[in-house]
Amino acid sequence: MHWPDLGRYTGAPSSTVVKLMLDSRPGRPVLCICLFLLFFSAGLCLAPATAHAADPFARPTDLEPDILFWTRIYTKVTTNGGLIHDDRFLGIVYEEIAFDPNESPRQRQRRVEDARDRYGRILRRLASVPQSEWTTDDKRVRGLWPDQATARDLSAAAEHVRFQLGQSDRFREGLIRSGEWEAHIAETLAAQGLPKEIAALPHVESSFNAAAYSKVGAAGLWQFMRSTGRRFMHIDAVVDERMDPYKATVGAAQLLQYNYTLLGSWPLAITAYNHGAEGMRRAKEMMGTDDIVTIVRRYQSRTFGFASRNFYVCFLAALEVDRNPEKYFGSLTRKAQVRSHMVTLTHYMPIAAIESAASVDRSTLRSLNPSLLASVWNGARFVPRGFDLRLPDSGKPFDANAVLAQVPEQQRYTVQRSEPTYRVRRGETLASIAGMHGTTVDALARANRLNASAALRRGLVLRLPEPSPVAVAAASAPPPKPELMEVYVVRRGDALSEIAKRVGVTEADLMRMNGLRDRDYLYEGQQLRVASASVTASAGTPAKPAIPAGVVTIAQLPVPPVIEDSVPAEMPSEAEVARQQAAQPVSAAQAAELGPSLVPGGESTASVDPSDYSVSANGTIIVQGAETLGHYADWLGIRAQQLRDLNNMKYRKPVVIGHRLKLDFSVVDAATFEQRRRAYQQELQEAFFEQFRITGTEVHVIKAGESLWTISQRRANVPIWLVRQYNPDVDFGDVRPGARVNIPLTAPSGSGAGQ
Repeated sequence: MHWPDLGRYTGAPSSTVVKLMLDSRPGRPVLCICLFLLFFSAGLCLAPATAHAADPFARPTDLEPDILFWTRIYTKVTTNGGLIHDDRFLGIVYEEIAFDPNESPRQRQRRVEDARDRYGRILRRLASVPQSEWTTDDKRVRGLWPDQATARDLSAAAEHVRFQLGQSDRFREGLIRSGEWEAHIAETLAAQGLPKEIAALPHVESSFNAAAYSKVGAAGLWQFMRSTGRRFMHIDAVVDERMDPYKATVGAAQLLQYNYTLLGSWPLAITAYNHGAEGMRRAKEMMGTDDIVTIVRRYQSRTFGFASRNFYVCFLAALEVDRNPEKYFGSLTRKAQVRSHMVTLTHYMPIAAIESAASVDRSTLRSLNPSLLASVWNGARFVPRGFDLRLPDSGKPFDANAVLAQVPEQQRYTVQRSEPTYRVRRGETLASIAGMHGTTVDALARANRLNASAALRRGLVLRLPEPSPVAVAAASAPPPKPELMEVYVVRRGDALSEIAKRVGVTEADLMRMNGLRDRDYLYEGQQLRVASASVTASAGTPAKPAIPAGVVTIAQLPVPPVIEDSVPAEMPSEAEVARQQAAQPVSAAQAAELGPSLVPGGESTASVDPSDYSVSANGTIIVQGAETLGHYADWLGIRAQQLRDLNNMKYRKPVVIGHRLKLDFSVVDAATFEQRRRAYQQELQEAFFEQFRITGTEVHVIKAGESLWTISQRRANVPIWLVRQYNPDVDFGDVRPGARVNIPLTAPSGSGAGQ
């Protein structure tokens, strides 16, 4: 379909539709889509609204050429060919290239480059020479563009010639594979109240390949990055639930529900799956609308490149093909649904013991349990306690308890087999490390010739004791009573010295136990670890119940360094994202190397965090959770007092989450500040999600006397930055009784997977 064909979808002259599209570019007048429809066809304005109400994924008329382009790519052109096209107006296709299967990648690349150069020259010639001098090829290319396209439009188009590799063979394979998981996906979406159409998204993400892994680290059927996956699944050195189609589907449903809650639109929620919640919130704010057509056509961002811009239309095209496979591929048979029995392990067990007890060969076990990593299969680690192990369904009655009973007692363990060593992170103690690895403080101290009360420095390598079987453990003497630890919740106006006096420890010890670098790094609602001294009633904040040593609480999580000059591995630079999105593979091998996504460069490396960490044009930022004036001063290389003076803030007055703050970039530029800020936030969040995962949300109505700080710390026991992420539009400095807020529900990340 070419742009002139759009007229029959809107009731307007084709030339007017295309002129509107051509003028919707930076620096050109833009005519509002709504005004256009009102002017040309008032009767049609009501129809799309009704359709959208009934169908969350109705096909926008103005994106129809893009949808048809991707439908053609997915169904008509194999990976032995592709289309030379305009990268903005996908309805303009200059040529279809068919490769010889024996051509090398270099030969293919040369053919593509020659074709792109040729059409670039034609477009520039159309813009610069009289019509009387046009060749037959010139006239053909000119005919692809509307009559209203100007010489300037054609000249600009020379810089937008692109090649898209075909995908029909990959898509057909994905349709066949989808039969294994479609029933489970449908059940999961229905259970969570999500649109059934979302079931087509794995076509775009992984071609329904549950073992898919991209070069940027996205994994599994739904292509989760590790940092995003940890929010909803269990991921460690033993288990990676991104590779489990069942668990990953639940995680994807939770993520998409989260996106929809934040953005209020399913087209934006789907696009955020690729571009990130922060990116789509910014696009929505900058464009002043949640209309996907306006954002796709007009929003400009270095990271909102070809893949992000096309992600939603790719999804719509995949949905169309998934609904009508015979129309495009003729008769095909999808794989049968994978059927299995599930056994929840009551102890840590070697995989060899399970293999013997269940009378199942190793390859079958491995295919049914892809989330178990190599350390389990090679015997270095046990299958975790609480892990939902899948066994083949033979069609006969199944008794999970009978299978477990076949595992010898001497092959059952109460703790995981650890790696031989462990490197200490900031803020960790012998108690917390012993708890994580299922041993005691005394055993860990003995193994390393340390005093049981010794303080640990960051980076210290500890030897870890080997676990004992259940039978041996039962016969041993009972372990010593655990040490106790309490937490103190910081109130407005609290000073570190005053807190130290209240809990009966020195200020230096309090800083050491909590990894604090500066005594001014306190904020209301912050949880501080304190020794087992009592927090008196006069402190004004009731103490939390004593926590056994080794049980990880939010307050015990490692504190990231305040300044980090390097970008974390899962946070690529804008330049890297732009490079990935500009990828144009010329063969199936190159496409596979880039990643499993059917949109080249489409692997989502964006964070699910919707918070805006950027510096605005006027040098201000929005204060986010877990940030203080001291953090900003450190990242800027200046004194905190300079920021107080700049913002007319009184001494000890805290910054308020959600409010704007003006910064001083006399020492450090805005880009460096953003880099340090993002690195801090990512490390903070990764530390949390190493220990906890999100299981759902609940709506809480604020009562008199409550604040989001008290709710997050005392009621929900989640950090304030996480509450902020689920309520990015709430003014944390002015939350009134009756306000409704979303509270994330969390559980230890080992739940259901075994830690």
